[in-house]
Amino acid sequence: MQHRIIVLGAGYTGASAAGRLSKRLHREDVTITLINAEPDFVERVRMHQLAVGQDLKLRTFGEMFAGTGVELKLARVTDVDVDRKTVAVIDANGAEELAYDTLVYALGSSWNDQGVPGTAEHAHELAGRPGALQLRERLARLDAGQPVVVVGGGLTGLEAATEIAEARPDLAVALAARGGLGDWLSPKGRRHVRKVFDKLGITVHEHSAVTGVEADRVVTTDGKAIPAAVTVWTTGFAVHPIAKATALEATGTGQIVVDGTMRSVSHPDVYAIGDAAMVMGPGDKPLRMSCASGVPTAWQAADAIAARLTGGKLPNVPIRYFNQCISLGRKEGVIQYVTADDRAVRAALTGRLAAVYKELICKGAAWGVANPTLGMPSRRRRVVRERAQAGSAV
Repeated sequence: MQHRIIVLGAGYTGASAAGRLSKRLHREDVTITLINAEPDFVERVRMHQLAVGQDLKLRTFGEMFAGTGVELKLARVTDVDVDRKTVAVIDANGAEELAYDTLVYALGSSWNDQGVPGTAEHAHELAGRPGALQLRERLARLDAGQPVVVVGGGLTGLEAATEIAEARPDLAVALAARGGLGDWLSPKGRRHVRKVFDKLGITVHEHSAVTGVEADRVVTTDGKAIPAAVTVWTTGFAVHPIAKATALEATGTGQIVVDGTMRSVSHPDVYAIGDAAMVMGPGDKPLRMSCASGVPTAWQAADAIAARLTGGKLPNVPIRYFNQCISLGRKEGVIQYVTADDRAVRAALTGRLAAVYKELICKGAAWGVANPTLGMPSRRRRVVRERAQAGSAV
C-alpha cells in the first residue's frame, strides 16, 4: 500500500513542500495530494501591486505540477480530524473525506482586524487576492483629492502606502502607525523610508493606534479623527481557524506547536509549516509570519518526512534571517540587513538598487514555487515498507 501524504494549502509553503516531497520520494511508494481552493498560485507578497491595478503573471498549479506525481485537488478544507487521520473538503462535486498517513498543514493566515470596532465592516485588507481585488476596484472609483488611510506601520503598511501614493499621486494618502515610522529599522533605513514618504506626499501619523474605523474616517487613541474615504488595514495576520478546532496542540492564537523538524509535538503524523506553525528560531524567538520564514520551514518538513520514511538522516538546518526586503513603490526600496533573530544592524541597502533587489527576491520565490522539482537531486529514495505501514511517527 502506498503511503498517503496530503498537503493542505498551496501558498509559498504548501506548494514548495509538495514539490520537494515529489522529488525526494519514489512515486511507486507514495501518493502526494495537494489540496487548494484556487487553481493558480497567488503571489501574496505582491498584493499591494495588484491593488493599484498592476497585473500579475498567472501561474496555474496544473502546469506547475504536471509530471511531478503531485495530484492537485481543487477544494476547500472544512475540517481536520487528527485522531481519525482524515480531512474533510468541499469541491465542485460536493463534500468528501480523505484519509492520510502523513499530513502537511499549510493553510496559512488571513488578515487580523484585532477586534477593532468597524474594521470588518469598513476596512479593506491585502492578505489575499479577493481583498486586494476589492481594494483595487474601490481605489479605481476614487476621485482626485480623496483621502486613503493605511493602518499599520509594518512591512505591509509601508509597501501599501507607498504603492498607492506612487500609482495615484492625485489621492491624499496617509499612514497611521502605532509606533514611529519604520522604528524597527536601522537609522539609515528609517531615514530613507521617511525621505520616500516625504517625496510621495504621504502624511504620517506616528504613535497613533487606531481604535475605531468608520465609513469616512478612523479614530485614534487620543481621539483624533483622520478622514478616510478608503481605509486599508495592515496590522498583522491571523492563522486559519481549523487547527485550533482540532486536538492538535496549538498556541492561543491557533498556531500548531512543532519541533525542529516541523512535526506536531502532539500528533507525530502531522507537520505544520509557514504561518500555521509556531516555530522557534534563533534566540528562542518565534519566527515571524512571512515568506522568508515559511519557505525554509517547508523545506525542513519535506526533508524530515522523506528521511523518516526512507531511513535517511534527519535535517538539522537552523532557520535564520538575513535581511528584510521592503519595496517603496516600483522605484525605491530598503533592504535592511538583520541578525539571525531578525534584529536590524547598521547596514542597509536603499534606493533604486534596493528596489531591484526586492524584485529579484520576489521573482525568485515565485520561480521556486512554479518549478517545484528543478534544481534538486533527481534520485528518489524508496520508502522502507515497515516505516510506511507505521506512518511517519517513527
